Amino acid sequence: MRNTLETRLGIFFAVALIAAAVILEMIGGLEFLRGGLTLQARFANVQELKVGDPVKMAGKPIGRVQEIRFDRDRVLVVMRITDRTATVRTDSTATIKFTGLMGQNYVAIALSGGQGAVLTEGQTLETIEAQDISALVSKLDGVAGDIRKITGNLTDVDLNDLIAPFGDFLKESRPHIMSILTNAEAVSAQVASGQGTAGKLIYDEALYASALSAVTNLNATADDLRATINEARTVVTEVNEGRGSLGKLAKDEKLYAETAEAMTNLREILQKINQGQGSAGKLVNDESLYKNAKMTLQKLDKATEGLEDQGPLSVLGIAVNSLF
Repeated sequence: MRNTLETRLGIFFAVALIAAAVILEMIGGLEFLRGGLTLQARFANVQELKVGDPVKMAGKPIGRVQEIRFDRDRVLVVMRITDRTATVRTDSTATIKFTGLMGQNYVAIALSGGQGAVLTEGQTLETIEAQDISALVSKLDGVAGDIRKITGNLTDVDLNDLIAPFGDFLKESRPHIMSILTNAEAVSAQVASGQGTAGKLIYDEALYASALSAVTNLNATADDLRATINEARTVVTEVNEGRGSLGKLAKDEKLYAETAEAMTNLREILQKINQGQGSAGKLVNDESLYKNAKMTLQKLDKATEGLEDQGPLSVLGIAVNSLF
């Protein structure tokens, strides 16, 4: 190869092209040469996000920010997804995050649960607004200022002035505290030895046996109650199914018809009695029969009075004469 001007210029342009390609690749300038998917997201605040910042999913870079512009009352961020293995779905969300307090911003796309459909070219992602870093720093500054105020106030306070009243209180209250501790020790000793109400509750075997018996009886009562409820359920089931006397009374149509017919006949009989029909009706409603019965009873009453005045032999004689 000859070392001519044309050769040197050719080598220079080749090296320059290679260097330009490497630089563009490092800054993301060759993204347009790759195939990929263009997606959009609208944010209220992009927080210093710039064109060329990375787009990540689960911490892995999958593309870069291609364009940032205003869209009505929001900021539209256009992203170019170049990682063909990344699957962005309709239930994925986009958030602007940063790698540190002074780090680079990037768009983080959350992994979906695999339920949504795969996004296609030009579709828009749902967004979640991240906490504004400036507001967070302002809050931290406020907290730091409050801490400085508190520590500044404490520097003017003597710790002895804070501890001395507490020490005086302990000295004055020492007899009372010792008395309380002594009483507590005596009570605990009585409980441990089975004395007093609390000690008997803990150590008295008879009381334990009585409590156990009461619980056993209560369990037995509960069992009986459950058995009674089960029997009642059985009876109700039999009645609903038409079994047994109650079931037949409740479900047997023939028995119901016979009962209704008997009631109808009884009503007719009572109506006839009220109207004076038949023997029973005449007995109840015939005034002359009532008067004759009354006169007969009066005569019988007089006859019995006459018999009371006669002696037993006279009564026997009258009875014999009446027979012969």
